[in-house]
Amino acid sequence: MSIELIDLQPAVADLVQLVRDGMRARPRQLPAWLLYDAEGSRLFSKICEQPEYGLTRTEIALLKDHADDIARTAGHGVVVEFGIGNARKVDPLLSTIQPPAFVALDISPSALEQSLTGLAGSHPNTAMVGICCDHSHLTDLPEHPRLNGQRRIGFFPGSSLGNFLRNDAVRVLRQFRQLLAGGPLLLGLDQPRDPTALEAAYDDAAGVSAAFARNLLSRLNRDLQGTIDPQRFAYRAVWQEAEQRIEMALVSRCEQSIELAGETWTFQAHERLITEHSLKYSPAAAADLAAAAGWRIQRRWHDRDDSFSLHWLEPAD
Repeated sequence: MSIELIDLQPAVADLVQLVRDGMRARPRQLPAWLLYDAEGSRLFSKICEQPEYGLTRTEIALLKDHADDIARTAGHGVVVEFGIGNARKVDPLLSTIQPPAFVALDISPSALEQSLTGLAGSHPNTAMVGICCDHSHLTDLPEHPRLNGQRRIGFFPGSSLGNFLRNDAVRVLRQFRQLLAGGPLLLGLDQPRDPTALEAAYDDAAGVSAAFARNLLSRLNRDLQGTIDPQRFAYRAVWQEAEQRIEMALVSRCEQSIELAGETWTFQAHERLITEHSLKYSPAAAADLAAAAGWRIQRRWHDRDDSFSLHWLEPAD
């Protein structure tokens, strides 16, 4: 079965404006998807292998253990994954659901091509379609014969919804309702737990998380003619109890000026550039979030410690 790739990446002009808006904000913050160029995707895969970061291992175990039950709940349809990464999570679902087509959305073209190539060998009867895009702002899937007239089953793993502030998370879930055209959504969400363990998960002893964050600066230098010295920024991951989230940021080690996106930007010593957040949702908070976006949670699967959950969402009306 052939692999088809559709390129809907944001234009360079859009990227420039996003970066300028983020640099003008206080505190400064850039969209988390900018972390995922080819090197960023590689480093994130390494983060998932670190002993402190158990989220991926827990989610994959849940998906394998409950794959048959999930497939019975899902029924027949095309599987649409928002953010494929290295494709390890969707593999057990494709084996049990056996959809006629799998549509993967991801911002990284290299991750899309590598992941779909691997999946195609394991699932020769499933058509593979990759859409390179910012799925958090996509309002419609492109017209495609593999999608036309097919029921859509959404998959959004990895607690990736936690990268969005709550209002944005509601917006994204509403967009997914539109993209799935009335179909269900399997949503993976990490839950609040010991802050020390959470901070260690996002700032591993091997320094992979720090390298992942600093790679963002290297990407900005390459794509937007920046003059940033990544070593002049420290990496920090801090649990924020009131917001129930980890904040990851690059913190300027000194007062400095950089060139980026055609402008000069000055950082004060200790000023932070937020690279991403990771919000954690209790079961009650997850239900409230789903309801606010027009979904209802029909099923829930969780690990032994009840630290991570897979939620089966259906449109509320």
